[in-house]
Amino acid sequence: MVGTVRKNRSELPPQLLKTEHRPVQSSKFVYTADTTLVSYVPKKGENVVLMSTLHRDGQLCDQEHRKPEMIMDYNATKGGVDNLDKLVTAYSCKRKTLQWPLVIFFDMLDISAYNGFIIRMSLSPEWNRGKLQKRCLFFEELGKTLVRPQIKRRRHLPRTPVSAATVRRIQEEDEGATSCQIAEPPSAEPEIVASNKKKRCEGCGPKMDRKTQYTCTQCKKYICNAHTVKLCTFCMV
Repeated sequence: MVGTVRKNRSELPPQLLKTEHRPVQSSKFVYTADTTLVSYVPKKGENVVLMSTLHRDGQLCDQEHRKPEMIMDYNATKGGVDNLDKLVTAYSCKRKTLQWPLVIFFDMLDISAYNGFIIRMSLSPEWNRGKLQKRCLFFEELGKTLVRPQIKRRRHLPRTPVSAATVRRIQEEDEGATSCQIAEPPSAEPEIVASNKKKRCEGCGPKMDRKTQYTCTQCKKYICNAHTVKLCTFCMV
């Protein structure tokens, strides 16, 4: 493995980060039992840090710039990695997080999605021929295919009208025209659903004149958030 290392990593030795009074084209090497680190100064004030598990000596090339052999090997083989990074960045599922397992999981999803696109185009070269946004169309189709089974097995409707209508439409398409109602399990508390109309909350009274679009599925009364109790799907069963 050969790759660059960000200079803000706390694990890096401070000797590799200091570039003051270091001559241009100079190199510093640090070794562990199975890893080699190098700090190279290509220009004044610049510092390039690389890590390798392949190179075990501080050999420099014979060219004028005196680059370490580790950097030369990295430059010769980094093209595929850089191209893949650019491609997956255009359509990425990454989110900001401080949990490193999620970072790895997002990278796995991005790379797997792109690999799926390559396989799809290899098996079906005529798919959407002439369109420039093939990858975008494939990812949209992939996302719908992955989420559709989860929508079908959903037992409770979302609270927002648009999301509830989408879930209802997909479930009805799966069950057929005869199944227009979504089976709800017995719940400990009445569920609150959104209506297209707005009326005064029956819990607040006429003095408050607080309008709401949410109704109770059991008593059909209009109630605001102040008179509702939120439960998770596990407690409602």
